[in-house]
Amino acid sequence: MSNSCCDKTKIGAYAVAILGCFLIVAGLVRIMQGKTSADIGAARAEERRKNLVTVQAEADHALKNYAWQDQAKGLVHLPIDRAMELTLQELQNPAAARSNLMLRVDKATAKAPEKPSEFE
Repeated sequence: MSNSCCDKTKIGAYAVAILGCFLIVAGLVRIMQGKTSADIGAARAEERRKNLVTVQAEADHALKNYAWQDQAKGLVHLPIDRAMELTLQELQNPAAARSNLMLRVDKATAKAPEKPSEFE
């Protein structure tokens, strides 16, 4: 009979210890949430908003203005409206448009000749 009494006491002690551990962890989580959630979230949101405004401004500038894409190769970045007008004009003659397009692609993707190795 004393054995079952000791077993019940051990089980009760383990239950209290486990419950105490859960309460300690829950308290620590609550403290950490209070210290970190508001400050980081607001700062990150503001940083993301500024980045979005910057990206949108750069995209708008690229769509509406002329710029050199590669001045050495003679490639110019055109505003989207002007590029669409030129495309429609070129497509009046599909065969010529295709050959011009292929020439422009070759020119844009051409690589400079590689220097021969000193061991060749």
